[in-house]
Formats: sequence, C-alpha cells, structure tokens
Amino acid sequence: MTWTLTSLNVNGIRAAARKGFTSWRPKEKCDVLAMQELRIQENQLEKEHKPPRGWSGIRVEAEKKGYSGVATWSRLPVLETGQGTGLEWADREGRCCWMVVDAPGIGPVKVISLYIPSGSSGEVRQTMKDEFLEHWLKQTQALLDANMPTVVCGDFNIAHREIDIHNPKANKNNSGFLPHEREWMDRLIAQGWRDVFRDLNPDLQEYSWWSNRGRARELNRGWRLDYHMATPDLAARAEAGWISRKAGLSDHAPVSIRYR
Repeated sequence: MTWTLTSLNVNGIRAAARKGFTSWRPKEKCDVLAMQELRIQENQLEKEHKPPRGWSGIRVEAEKKGYSGVATWSRLPVLETGQGTGLEWADREGRCCWMVVDAPGIGPVKVISLYIPSGSSGEVRQTMKDEFLEHWLKQTQALLDANMPTVVCGDFNIAHREIDIHNPKANKNNSGFLPHEREWMDRLIAQGWRDVFRDLNPDLQEYSWWSNRGRARELNRGWRLDYHMATPDLAARAEAGWISRKAGLSDHAPVSIRYR
C-alpha cells in the first residue's frame, strides 16, 4: 500500500483557489498536502481555503496580514499536531507546522511544512535567513535523535546544486544560491537527511519555481527551491518523485513523493 505527500508554495491560497486549487487537489491524489505562503488570516477563510470533508488540518498564520503562513492537510489519520521552530521572530511569521500521521505500512510519520525565509530583499533579511538556517540545523538534529520517520518539506529558498538552477554562473552571488547557503544544504545532508526527489531523480534537471519576470516559466529558466528532506528510514521507502510543472496554481510547482 502506498501514500503520497505533496508540498506546494501556493503564493497566496486565495489566488491559488482562483486558479483552480480546489479542482486540482483531488486530481493530484495526494494523501497529505503541505503548503507554504498561504497569506491569509482566520477571518478571511472560506470553504475552499479549508481542508475538505474527511481531511484534518493544521494552519499557522503570520502576525503580519497577507504574509507567509503554512498549513498541512491530511486524509490519513492524524495522531498529533504542532507548530513553531523555537525561533521567536520566525514563529511570529508563521513558518512551520507539523503533524504526525499514521502512514500505511509504516505507522507514525512526522510531516513538517517549512517555509524558510528569503534573503533576496536585502542584507537585513539575508542575515535573518542565515540565523534561521543555523537555528534549524539544531532542530533537524533533534528530529533525527527522536528516531521517528520524518520528512521536512516545503520552500527552502535555496537551490542546492548547479543542476537545481537554470543559470548557476549568473546567480552565484544571488540569495538562494550563495555558497554558504548551498554549504548549509550539504551540512543538512551530512547530518543524515536525504533529498528524496534528487535521490529518486539523480540526473533530472527539473525546477519548482520560476520568476515572474520576462518569460522565465515559458522558457523553463527556473530554480529548484522546494524539497522533501527525509530521515533515511523514510527515504528508503520512497518509490517515485515528481514536480507537476503544469499545475499553474502559483509561481511554484507542486512537488510530490510516493512512499510504499
């Protein structure tokens, strides 16, 4: 028996709903859906922004209206939910939530929806991003030490290797492809985490985000910014991974992994 986990930065769930999110979700046939950048407050939620009948969900919003926010929905049994990273300013921005689901053939699996800050707006935010990255490495080590199958999925705002970006030379000094950010990904993997999509597709140059400038999406000049980083025991059960570029719901594409 298999189950599928999909992650998507919706770039505003209200905008995604207008682009067909409600009809897309059942076609994707995911069992757990992790979302980032919902940009919605409690009093703005409509039916199409909430988990469908038979699903459970957890959502965390940012204090700032129209900003950030994450959620996870599941039609698998949910055993536990939680939120936060332990870094105060990041938690005010609504960047992390998680649930433990009862996955078929496995049992309890922790699914974390994570939205790592971008540093592209300038030095202040890059410094905050760097602080977040260092803090998160402590959390990922604790997750490994807990010995529960776990996957951290979402928008990492980092393209790890040259295969993960259309033009590595032109972007080597840009946030999201800076040497120390890419080294951070190496450190995460050195801890023991597996980049599941890349393990399943070692030579596939596929992107999950495209700039809205020019014809970047049309010409497929993108970045792979969205990841499923899993503990080794869970990664070993992954049998397929894909990016649904044609979904058309956001400037990001859904990234899915099927586990057995």
